[in-house]
Amino acid sequence: MKTVRRFSWSKFLLFLLFLIIFIVAGVIGLYIVKIGPVSSNNDPKLITIEKGENYYKIADKLKKQNLIKSVTFYKIYLKLNSPKSLTAGDYELNETMNVKEIVKTLSDEKNQKINTIKITFREGLNIRKIAKIIEEKTNISADEFINKVTDKEFIKAIQKDYWFLSDSIYNEKIYYPLEGYLFPDTYYFDEKTLSAETIVKKMLKNTSDKLAPYKEKLTQNPTYSVHALFTLASLIEQEGVTAEDRALVASVFYNRLKINMSLGSDVTTYYAAKKDLTQSLTKAELNDCNGYNTRCVTMKGLPVGPISNFGITSIKATLEPASSDYYYFVADTNKKVYFTKTMSEHNQTIAKLKKEGKWAA
Repeated sequence: MKTVRRFSWSKFLLFLLFLIIFIVAGVIGLYIVKIGPVSSNNDPKLITIEKGENYYKIADKLKKQNLIKSVTFYKIYLKLNSPKSLTAGDYELNETMNVKEIVKTLSDEKNQKINTIKITFREGLNIRKIAKIIEEKTNISADEFINKVTDKEFIKAIQKDYWFLSDSIYNEKIYYPLEGYLFPDTYYFDEKTLSAETIVKKMLKNTSDKLAPYKEKLTQNPTYSVHALFTLASLIEQEGVTAEDRALVASVFYNRLKINMSLGSDVTTYYAAKKDLTQSLTKAELNDCNGYNTRCVTMKGLPVGPISNFGITSIKATLEPASSDYYYFVADTNKKVYFTKTMSEHNQTIAKLKKEGKWAA
């Protein structure tokens, strides 16, 4: 005769209780982790609170600057703690701060950084334009900044701190040794300690941080040095606008380099002449055979160094170019780029653009 086991409600309820405790403990543990510090990096990051913003509205801003781990858990913390309102201004935070510390800092207007200078350098600017912006925003003259970025003793003293700086930058034909190495971004500087040196060091540090994910590909390239890849990226930055165009521009340059064909890039000619793209070039400037002008009939390969300070999409295009059999490209007045395989096709495209009034040259 079989014995029938009775269902034990007491054991079931005990199991259910332990399960609930386990789940609650897990949720609490996850919550504690998610509102904790992002990393041990204590480099200061400035966050600007605009008028009318609240803690919820700045969630994405905090996440974008890698100051919080999770927007969702950050908002849960706000729901549970109801901090007082924000005051517009600039506040200094860092990745070692947990959500509680961040909220506490932002909740007290005494923590505002009132002596902060904000400067934005867009992608594609060269040293001369960066120096001009610095002169407009600070008490540092353009000449003072240029003198600092061309001071080889200063550069050699800090070179070891930045993995991407090589002795290639000291080539006598290079105008500005640090051209192409100052990452375009929005920067915040303390007015009290501001100097040309602090600006340069902060920009180089940002270059190191932003390009860290690409370090292996840059340093382990079997064909080109880091300096050469930076140089190529600086040309791509000037010649293309969209990520797709830049990948194709990269393919054109690589295709030409493979067969020892002149790059024939107009932007290098303008840089060589120290002129903006809106200015006119003289015949002598067009034919000047220096270290930069790739339209010079005797010049093959890359320029002696970068011609602008490029962004992430351009270095991505340099490291991961499109696969194509294009050897020519031209852009119209709307910055649309046309790619062709032969000189004949290239000339036909130019003729068509001229007829349509879209010729940019």
